[in-house]
Amino acid sequence: MKRTRWALGITLLTTVAATMAAPDPGYDRVAGRAHASRSEVIAPHGMAATSQPLATQIALDILKAGGSAVDAAIAANAALGLMEPTGCGIGGDLFAIVWDAENEELVGLNASGRAPAAMTLEYFQENGIDTIPPFGPLPVSVPGAVDGWFELHGRYGRLPMSDILAPAISYARDGFPVSEVIARYFQSNKKRIGEYPGFRETFMPTGDVPVKGEMFRNPRLANTYAAIAEKGRDEFYKGDIAKSIDAYMAEQGGLLNYADLAAHKSEWITPVSTSYRGYDVYELPPNGQGIAALQILNVLEGFDIAAMGFGSAEYLHTLVEAKKLAFEDRAKYYADMDFVDVPVATLVSKQYADERRKLIDPANASKRLPAGDAALEDGDTIYLTVADKDGNMVSLIQSNYRGMGSGMTPGELGFVLQDRAELFSLDAGHANVVAGGKRPFHTIIPAFVMKEGKPLMSFGLMGGAMQPQGHAQIIVNMVDFGMNLQEAGDAARINHTGSSQPTGSTMIDGGVLHMESTFSDATRSALEAMGHTLGESNGSFGGYQAIMWDKQQGVYYGASEVRKDGQAAGY
Repeated sequence: MKRTRWALGITLLTTVAATMAAPDPGYDRVAGRAHASRSEVIAPHGMAATSQPLATQIALDILKAGGSAVDAAIAANAALGLMEPTGCGIGGDLFAIVWDAENEELVGLNASGRAPAAMTLEYFQENGIDTIPPFGPLPVSVPGAVDGWFELHGRYGRLPMSDILAPAISYARDGFPVSEVIARYFQSNKKRIGEYPGFRETFMPTGDVPVKGEMFRNPRLANTYAAIAEKGRDEFYKGDIAKSIDAYMAEQGGLLNYADLAAHKSEWITPVSTSYRGYDVYELPPNGQGIAALQILNVLEGFDIAAMGFGSAEYLHTLVEAKKLAFEDRAKYYADMDFVDVPVATLVSKQYADERRKLIDPANASKRLPAGDAALEDGDTIYLTVADKDGNMVSLIQSNYRGMGSGMTPGELGFVLQDRAELFSLDAGHANVVAGGKRPFHTIIPAFVMKEGKPLMSFGLMGGAMQPQGHAQIIVNMVDFGMNLQEAGDAARINHTGSSQPTGSTMIDGGVLHMESTFSDATRSALEAMGHTLGESNGSFGGYQAIMWDKQQGVYYGASEVRKDGQAAGY
């Protein structure tokens, strides 16, 4: 097997990260390839990478106080629910992959919520609703994040939950300065959900959403966090918080109620993987879309990607066509596996990829593609990763779905409920058809990389349907193009939109290819000549964080997204 630059670094027994940090001699930083915005962060005892510097510092403080990687991840997630409510919060869902160093095992947690029992296909048919709306009371599913915190903490936590949530509670009461990207997101969310009851009182106490640099306080969320810290997860699902959600949703005509909250539980699951040129890439199985990244990589492995060159029309064409193939399967098969038999093993197999790869025309963009015989474009999210001194690593992703979610902002609780149920299909024959108690198709996906059975890299790239495309691009950047951890995230990305969707819509005329501005005019012209429709650089290229373990030197490498406000830091 041809050794990649990444593999070569390990084989030579130099440090993995140090080898990757030195650019390949052929690495052209000018011809369409974004150079790293900063150096990788390197530290021996622990590392945290989040989309908000204050949340990163909170995670490090928890690690220094003796907390585990899981403790620090929960603390950072709670802080982000306050500081970045435009992408996450306890009204949403959570997924995680954890490397348990003591037991030397990789485990997954699906902490996504289910549809309310009353959310049936018959309900929508009887009420003449053809499409589940994106906002308001109807798309609200059970929020799973808090139960996810306590599941993770019960298995891997060291510090009491009161200590873990204390920093976020303090910032919620005393205030924090709103960062630039989040201030912009606040404005867009105000326009679409600002009139829903409770939103203005919570997020616009001065008459408008906060602007860059403004000290923002959310005492309502502080009280909610304090109640959870004191009384535990049942306070959220069976206590006063649950009762407040129930009363609010009843007032708004929603389907979510107390019984739905009380019945919720997360599920420990086994990550699934594929090998890409000797590196084992792990994702979580459906109801999420993680295996789409594995399918894309399996198809790409049959091509000499390194020889094509980063930024070339040949590479980008091949990547887009591989993505289209995976997303046709995503639209047909991905759903809650408690309700449908998803052929995961077949979909992520090399043999299946060999057959699917034959559909790629090297010279022409496909306009229509079938799903294989085996069997979404919007959304904002936060991704974070933490590693501790004992070698434990956490890959965690959490979201409200459409930015701040449904707009439903219950009572005095200080957060917005998610609108994830919008992603159900109303097609009776579809695998992802709506049903009471069913988990909707999910876009948020954490990832992990192993090498020869040992942990190497925890990473994620947030942003709706961009996520599996982004995961594949990160792996290709490192394995095929020899980029280091930071360069792999900073390099220019593409985002193909318009593929068939799990809600039922199909790809039309090959979709639209969005490219970041640093790709060359020659590449763009070549792609158009192949039949690709190029769209505007729409800004939806995801947000990346990553941690890599260098066993040889006993240090962590960290990287954070240049397109966000984030920070990687260690100690």
